[in-house]
Amino acid sequence: MANSSQATPAVQFIDIRADQAGQRIDNFLITLEKGVPKSRIYRALRKGEVRVNKGRIKQTYRLQAGDQVRIPPLRVSEKVIITDLSDSLTEALEQSILMEDDALLVINKPSGLAVHAGSQIQLGVIEAMRIIRPDNRFVELVHRLDRDTSGCLVIAKSREALLNLQEQMKNSETDKRYLTLTKGHWPANENIVDLALQKNTLSSGERMVAPDINGKKSKTLFEVKQNFVDCQLVAAKLYTGRTHQIRVHSASQSHPVAGDEKYGDREFNKRLKQFGLKRMFLHAWQLSIKHPITHEPVTFHAELPDSLNDVLKKLEAQS
Repeated sequence: MANSSQATPAVQFIDIRADQAGQRIDNFLITLEKGVPKSRIYRALRKGEVRVNKGRIKQTYRLQAGDQVRIPPLRVSEKVIITDLSDSLTEALEQSILMEDDALLVINKPSGLAVHAGSQIQLGVIEAMRIIRPDNRFVELVHRLDRDTSGCLVIAKSREALLNLQEQMKNSETDKRYLTLTKGHWPANENIVDLALQKNTLSSGERMVAPDINGKKSKTLFEVKQNFVDCQLVAAKLYTGRTHQIRVHSASQSHPVAGDEKYGDREFNKRLKQFGLKRMFLHAWQLSIKHPITHEPVTFHAELPDSLNDVLKKLEAQS
């Protein structure tokens, strides 16, 4: 069981290192104080509660090496800080590492583990990796995966690497491919879905995404890999990186992802449980990028978990 300690709300003073320089103060605080509403952070900046070198600053101020930042207590309630990991989680994450050097750490993220902590989640991949790699002063997520999605996840070990990779993703210079099991049979071996997507928040606070002509441009290629009686194993290539893109695009074509409780088909999900499916069948199996330091092209592969391979074997036997 992981140990934890209660953080007592108090004023913090942080000295900015060279590798933290160049960030806007608002973005620095949002990253540092994950889970704190952005409105609270901007209010603290407007009121002068946050100070740099004892002076008031605007939200657009860019931090410089050697700056001292005064940060007031921003959380309404005390934050539980995880300071230790169980041996089993440590071993699982160490074994999930696909590649590591001075700039990058690429892992095959397990399903069920969030990429970062939130209001209801005390520990995510990034917090765990900071505990596992205590000597690395900079450990930040380059991108995100849904909690139930497994597969390739890239973590930057320097600010230079982070900014370079985020720029690659913003400019669609990376190649992200997922494996998913979808209901029914697609009309062709290759199918392009080009539907703009809009993010909405329901009154319950739940986040939903839906096709909307006023939304953000979104494009996915679905390529059939294997046929079964009433479903197909499909490789999905992302041309854009919108929230829940694969899940919403496939569902919009009446081919929802197996095990997807938000956008999926209840009866289809129930049937797949009989084949041993206990999670959403979505896995980030391949990621191609340019190395942020050497600029050489590099491709990472994360093999399907045994639990998903077992489902495919049972479906094959039925076919």
